[in-house]
Amino acid sequence: MYYAYILYSCKYDEFYCGYTEDLRKRYTEHKNGKVKSTKNRDMSLLFYEAFRSEKDARRREQYFKTTKGKRTLKIMLKDSLTDIKEQK
Repeated sequence: MYYAYILYSCKYDEFYCGYTEDLRKRYTEHKNGKVKSTKNRDMSLLFYEAFRSEKDARRREQYFKTTKGKRTLKIMLKDSLTDIKEQK
């Protein structure tokens, strides 16, 4: 399986979108500062989707990086974002 995933930083109020074949490993890399773009940022796993095709996962990641995709995420994950912000 391949995964499109969304991380969220409360401190910077920003999303990070990515895709991977091994979600657990990739999330651990983010948490341990091994990913340059999320290093020194407290990112929480907010959402992921599983795909059989790598191409489908990459396409979904690219969509989430668009203005429309970010707008969709904010609507789709409104309650989850509220929960994360309240926990911090």
